[in-house]
Amino acid sequence: MAGNTFGQLFKLTTFGESHGIAIGGIIDGCPAGLQLDLKAVQRDLDRRKPGQSKIVTQRKESDTVQILSGIFEGVTTGTPIGFQIVNENQKSKDYSHIKDTYRPSHADKVYDDKYGTRDYRGGGRSSARETASRVVAGAVAKQLLAHMKIYAFTTAVGDLEQDKPYQELDFNEIENNAVRCADSAFAKACTQKILEVRKAGDTIGGVITCVIQNVDSGLGEPVFDKLHADLAKAMLSINAVKGFEYGSGFEGSKMLGSEHNDLYNQDGTTQTNLSGGIQGGISNGMDIYFKVAFKPVATIMQDQPTINSKGEQTQMQGKGRHDPCVVPRAVPIVEAMAALVLADHYLRSRTSRV
Repeated sequence: MAGNTFGQLFKLTTFGESHGIAIGGIIDGCPAGLQLDLKAVQRDLDRRKPGQSKIVTQRKESDTVQILSGIFEGVTTGTPIGFQIVNENQKSKDYSHIKDTYRPSHADKVYDDKYGTRDYRGGGRSSARETASRVVAGAVAKQLLAHMKIYAFTTAVGDLEQDKPYQELDFNEIENNAVRCADSAFAKACTQKILEVRKAGDTIGGVITCVIQNVDSGLGEPVFDKLHADLAKAMLSINAVKGFEYGSGFEGSKMLGSEHNDLYNQDGTTQTNLSGGIQGGISNGMDIYFKVAFKPVATIMQDQPTINSKGEQTQMQGKGRHDPCVVPRAVPIVEAMAALVLADHYLRSRTSRV
């Protein structure tokens, strides 16, 4: 099974399944001499872990990271950083009813088609639980890029949309509410919406916005490794993501060039930032900002028609512990993947000049 490694110089390879003994990863390429704050790594994991509020899955996992290699006396050694997170609260029997049944909009059937076998316990490798390993690596990457600030936050749940520009939002508010909005009033409305959907046995999607500040100018590797292209790949690799746009995005297609061009100030900054901090695939030092769209969780607590592995029509209803909306727990995942991309390009930029 290929496709388990992300990055070129700062690399992450993940392993493990949702209901296996453990999940984990290997970070390769992290420079030696980085004083690593493991408490900060754990804090990001705690932001992603299940059971943290009434609007997320109630699976109980401590998600405690165990460092296996690559760190000595709190400092990175330059060798691969191995880590694992033990799965403590598997309830594999919750999935026995889908052993031979394909859940609509899940990876069940395509895994069978591709590999001829699948781990039906919580989706196995296709489970979003794999993203916990990304959060660990992203937390390390953030410390490598300590001068940059990465903020992700919820800006839509279903048809509820945050209409304020990010410059008017309070990033300090993000961790003060369960939905991780940067506006307290909007957070209350989103929470109520998610609770209503959950009560109906259904799920709902949403949008996460990410803002990256204090970005070095010159990150990005044209032609095929443009910074925004790698950010797009990173975000689209996250479970349930259906869309990505940066800067002016699709709205930019409605504008004239005279309206869209970011004019320069004498100090090299720009008067506007419709480019989203990236021009020609290279960061220009302005804020990078983008949006990531998440679909509704595919497992719903309602009867649905489907087929089994024999191609026979059957009925099924979701069981077990699932998020009614993935967006609140996906915020640290978006941050982590952004950090991985930036860390990789930060190291690559060092080789761009003599």
